[in-house]
Formats: sequence, C-alpha cells, structure tokens
Amino acid sequence: MQKSISLQPYVKEVNVKIDRDMLKNNFFGYGELEGRMICAEVKIEYEGEAVSARLKFDREKNYPLMSLI
Repeated sequence: MQKSISLQPYVKEVNVKIDRDMLKNNFFGYGELEGRMICAEVKIEYEGEAVSARLKFDREKNYPLMSLI
C-alpha cells in the first residue's frame, strides 16, 4: 500500500501502518482490511507548496477521517 501511494505524482513521503490487532478471520479463514485499521500519513509537494495529511480512525465518530496536519 505504501509503495503504491508513493508512486502517485507529487508524493514526497508516505507512511502507512495497519493495526493488526483489529484483523480477524472471516468465515473463509482470512482477514479483510478495513479503513478503521489504517493509519496513513502523506506529504505532498506541488509548485513549491507542501501539505501533510493523515488518515486515522476516529473512535469517537467510529469512522476513518482524513485531516491536514
């Protein structure tokens, strides 16, 4: 996942972590990745400007939220 994001235009840095403690086997015996399991940070640079963003699960809202950091 981290490598595929790093291939996108203007991406300068990327860090992806998966909370494997949330991973549970389904009926077929394998785990499924969900947005709530992902914490990702990315730094984008374009025309001399830079921005950093994070995708992180918000337990209070029970939803993975993207924010600028």
